[in-house]
Amino acid sequence: MLRLKRRVVLAYRGHSLLKDKQDELVRRFLPLIEETWALRKEIGEELTGLLKRLILVEGLVGKKLFRQAIMVPPGQISLQVSDVRLLNLRLPQYAVQIGGKGLVGYSLVKFPQELDEVLVSYQKLMVRLIKLAQLEKTIWSVGEEIERTRRRVNALEHILIPNLLETIKYIEMKLSERERESLVRLMKIKEIIRAH
Repeated sequence: MLRLKRRVVLAYRGHSLLKDKQDELVRRFLPLIEETWALRKEIGEELTGLLKRLILVEGLVGKKLFRQAIMVPPGQISLQVSDVRLLNLRLPQYAVQIGGKGLVGYSLVKFPQELDEVLVSYQKLMVRLIKLAQLEKTIWSVGEEIERTRRRVNALEHILIPNLLETIKYIEMKLSERERESLVRLMKIKEIIRAH
């Protein structure tokens, strides 16, 4: 019974800690969702505008020349992935570096300036898309951890702690019953001794 009482105290402490963890995860989860939706909306609008501009440039120079122009990228994008810890949860952190000499793979005489502007805009958009990917992965990871923590909290709250308390109550009832039986025996023994 003493061991079970210690387990109940430990279960209550664990429940409290897990509940605090769940609350903190939810508190950080909601702003992430808002930031992601805002960024997603901005990127969608920007991408629509860039596609319209690209179609315009393609119409000006023709499909064949346009494909030749965009075959060689003007620079490189390198991505470095690291981890950030949040409440014992590893979240991705992406660092983007744009490199290259900025040389274009097409003749500046044959193509309009709009193509340069569109390609630079696409490069900037790529950095924001990587940021969006980081946010999406973070949301997914935090959401999974919230769900896992919620299941643990519920298991402690609705299964483990009630079962332990019920077992302790049963043991206390049995001990009380044995104590009463012992008391009745002692009283009968006293009566027998007095009678003789």
